[in-house]
Amino acid sequence: MHIPKILCNFAGEMGKCRYIELLAPARDVSVGRVAIDSGADAVYIGGPAFGARKAAGNSIEDIRELCEYAHLFGVRVFVTLNTLLHDDEMDEAIRLAHAYNEIGVDAILIQDLRLAARLFATGEFDGKLHASTQCDIRNVEKVKELEAMGFAQVVLARELSYSEIHSIHEQTTVPLEAFVHGALCVSYSGACYLSEAVCGRSANRGECAQMCRLPYDVLDENGHEILHGKHVLSLLDLDRSAHLQELIDSGVTTLKIEGRLKDADYVRNVVAYYRQKLDALFAASNGRYAQSSYGETRIAFTPDPAKTFHRGATEYFSFERPAHLVNMDTPKSTGELLGYAPIRAEWGLQNGDGLVAFGTAAAQTDAYANASASLKRHRPPLSPFEQSSLGTPKNSYSEGFYWPSRVRIPAGLPIYRTYNAEFQRQLAAKDATKRVVKVRMTLRETEEGFEVKGSWLRANVDGSRYRHNEISRYRGTLIHSSALTGQSSQEGRNHWSPPDSRCPVSGEEFVERQWKEEKIPATNGERAEAMVRQQLSKLGDTPFEAEEVRVEWSQPYFLPAATLNAWRREVVDTLLEQMKRRKEVRIIRKSDASSVPDSPSGIPEALMTCKYCLLYEMGRCKKRNPRKTGVPTYLRRGDLLLRIETDCKECVMKLKKA
Repeated sequence: MHIPKILCNFAGEMGKCRYIELLAPARDVSVGRVAIDSGADAVYIGGPAFGARKAAGNSIEDIRELCEYAHLFGVRVFVTLNTLLHDDEMDEAIRLAHAYNEIGVDAILIQDLRLAARLFATGEFDGKLHASTQCDIRNVEKVKELEAMGFAQVVLARELSYSEIHSIHEQTTVPLEAFVHGALCVSYSGACYLSEAVCGRSANRGECAQMCRLPYDVLDENGHEILHGKHVLSLLDLDRSAHLQELIDSGVTTLKIEGRLKDADYVRNVVAYYRQKLDALFAASNGRYAQSSYGETRIAFTPDPAKTFHRGATEYFSFERPAHLVNMDTPKSTGELLGYAPIRAEWGLQNGDGLVAFGTAAAQTDAYANASASLKRHRPPLSPFEQSSLGTPKNSYSEGFYWPSRVRIPAGLPIYRTYNAEFQRQLAAKDATKRVVKVRMTLRETEEGFEVKGSWLRANVDGSRYRHNEISRYRGTLIHSSALTGQSSQEGRNHWSPPDSRCPVSGEEFVERQWKEEKIPATNGERAEAMVRQQLSKLGDTPFEAEEVRVEWSQPYFLPAATLNAWRREVVDTLLEQMKRRKEVRIIRKSDASSVPDSPSGIPEALMTCKYCLLYEMGRCKKRNPRKTGVPTYLRRGDLLLRIETDCKECVMKLKKA
């Protein structure tokens, strides 16, 4: 694989630290909390309407709850408002945008540019808008257009290479977001109309029927069948984990994980996997990169994307056009490849593991049946797909066990584990992932009493520790409150700098209160000090963990546990409120409405426009392997017939109704 030299040089030219954001999907509030606990720096979630995933809607109150939890760790919350809108829906969409802004949402993802123009034009909306990948952002001209409109961030097309991303970065200033992991749409996002044309369900309205995941027959120019019932449009999943530094060095600030319909186990596993990868990268970067949010993520298992939903992995077009991008046998999760038949003891199979094999049974090895005694409690049970893939739908049920009868798999056939029972148990554990913020608690003697101080600790970009935020309970009355100054982005270009409440910069913020407390010398000094340390470190059901408790007095004093607990609670409550406080500078932007397109109408002739090319996938590229006959020309599914057209100059494939 050739990595362009321009990317290798870019990191060294940057100079200042860049704050990198790991963005995770949230189907609902509970999954959002899992994402945050697993190390996400931002989460995106759908609201009650117009969120591009009809099956993943959430109430305003749910989103408010997620914002409150996220902001404890400086995590941003984005809400999707990214469908194309009918004219009579525009007022409701505007109302929702203002509602999101009021409850503390950090940004709103938009597809319909008319909505963005209306929001900017009012002179009242001071929230941030991000241009959704549904805007089909595949060139620098589109990025410049969106930047001029006032978008605070743009989500680039998945098909862009790192070199193309770097070129966009060099010519624009808006922060760039790119997908790093998850399902791939075969068409450019926002340019797929196949579901709408065939099923009346618009992908641009959150109703995609996933026509790309269905099997098709491939026909040549004469209508002769080349392939039968194959999933020729079902792409593998994106996985850019092997080259995260190159992606960041191309100019990307936010790394996005796809999967707003995925469950908590998937999100926990994948987010934790990328958190570990990024933390290792940051630690070795000599201060070039830092995490955009705060808090230490603790992971009690070994993350592995292949052990939850996984179609196989591809880096897509990150560097060059890959030889293969689809699994023609299935659009479903294949999980992890264990090896090749017959089944072997060293695979470590356990009760509840689900297996699947692909291929046509021929002269056989009775592998699966031989292992049945240790395998068969399937949760969930064998699906019809798994049954048929294993060679027979005949299964008997006895005492909660599924026993495939006379299943025979040819020797050498690949076998995958689609459900790992032990791994699922690890994911379901209470503290599978946990996020904590380290604090230092200090009790200090004063002239008229005592001071309890809570110092919220973060890490500098070089890994050293320093005191950042301090809350003091000291003599009762508010004396001082100061705010931090944010750190500017490198040259003001393409880099999202966290607001003050999320940026690891030097300084402190504190409050002081005055009260008097009688000083009673302790009869047992060791016990008195131990009592202080014990009570001040009891941080209970909060995100805090006492890294250190200091006691600074001229001599040990007796302080009742109830008094210490009351002081601690007051300090902790103030810390929590401060962490929730949003300090983003909001700028009201105005847009040139004349640049906004009219309301989209109708279905274009090209139902899909894809950088993926079936001809290339089958080794029949017109440029590399020209041939006069046997050229894939049509896709057939029942009565549906689609014509394949290729633009070899632009290297794209289009599907049209034949």
